[in-house]
Amino acid sequence: MQKLLVFQSLWAMERLNGNGPEPGLEENIAQIAEAGFDGISAHYTDRADVRRLNEAIRGTGLRVEGVCFPRNVDDLRHTLELAQEFPVSHIDLQADIRPRRVEDCLPLLDGWMWLAEEAGVPVYIETHRNRITSDLLFTLDLLEQRPDLPLLADLSHYLVAREFAVPVEDESHRQIHRILHNARAFHGRIGSCEQIQIEISFAHHRPWVDLFLDWWDYGFRHWRSRAPDHAELVFTCELGPRPYAITGRDGNDSTDRWAESLLLRTMAQRLWAEAAYPVNTVTTGAEKPF
Repeated sequence: MQKLLVFQSLWAMERLNGNGPEPGLEENIAQIAEAGFDGISAHYTDRADVRRLNEAIRGTGLRVEGVCFPRNVDDLRHTLELAQEFPVSHIDLQADIRPRRVEDCLPLLDGWMWLAEEAGVPVYIETHRNRITSDLLFTLDLLEQRPDLPLLADLSHYLVAREFAVPVEDESHRQIHRILHNARAFHGRIGSCEQIQIEISFAHHRPWVDLFLDWWDYGFRHWRSRAPDHAELVFTCELGPRPYAITGRDGNDSTDRWAESLLLRTMAQRLWAEAAYPVNTVTTGAEKPF
């Protein structure tokens, strides 16, 4: 049976107490485990940090999404070695390089995919600003050349970067749907056309919440229509601290990000439960997949 796993980002645990003392790694892990999350998202670049992380999660049942930021093909080797020693659900690759031509990106993407296959570790390229996938249209051009490129979909970056207005135009929906066709995992954050991360519990932000729920629903259904029966889909709650979080004059969050992470998890789980029927893969425009 296909399963949805909901992770919590360790980065999203920062500054939850405002100006108060920061909890240690072990305290954060305990809070995440006690709340019933399935895993965590954390950097997988430094061996000492990765070893400590895996010691902290031992016995909790938590899985790991490992995050890395390679600038060339060989940069990924160390992260893959760590992933083989300390197993992960998958690697979230944020390509910290910004070529201006598609043809300059292809050797990097091909090299990373070859290393991932050789290591036997799933590696997904995150859609993220200031990375190789920074621009939506450029990423669509990449997919024309590498139509099977596995992506980790963080749609908030494209919404704010392209400044989509509500109601979103049909063509923009089609572009996001094309990204979702390649989504192998998701990062959960809700933005607007002007803010990367909005307060999802505020009533006046409901149009943006509904937009993301529609996109994630489409992505979940499309994934389920193609994934094997035993496959697992990871949705990571990633409500970051400032400057992602909107703050007041005191520099503290305008909402309780931990409570909103739990709300976001509930939203994802509800969508998954409703996604028993796969999306029609020829759906276009702003048609809802249900």
